[in-house]
Amino acid sequence: MEDGAKMQDQDDWYGPDAATFGDRLTAAREKAGLTQKDLSRRLGVKLKTLTDWESDLSEPRANKLSMIAGLLNVSIVWLLTGEGEGVSGPPEEELPADLTAVFTEIRDLKTQMTKSAERLGILEKRLRQRLKEELA
Repeated sequence: MEDGAKMQDQDDWYGPDAATFGDRLTAAREKAGLTQKDLSRRLGVKLKTLTDWESDLSEPRANKLSMIAGLLNVSIVWLLTGEGEGVSGPPEEELPADLTAVFTEIRDLKTQMTKSAERLGILEKRLRQRLKEELA
């Protein structure tokens, strides 16, 4: 782990910089004691649809998002952003220190990758605009 890398506390486990919509959906479903098959049935969606949501390959429409929040007893805002009423992260003391460090490093790398992907998208857009100007 990089020197100075900050350890995220439990409250940040599913925060906007630490987790995705799919991570939060999975955590809330597991906390509710439901399998993917159970939740997909209750929502009236195909199992593949739910697995795509949990894998961040797609996102539910507003009506399904509202149903998910109600069924899993979390807020829509928490599902989307990680802020508000939702599931708290696992207690740090339950994991050995070496595993906690690995999880923290994974979350830090995930955050860096997300920020890098966003930056890459901005640069790509600028390049496309510039090329469009050059070819016009």
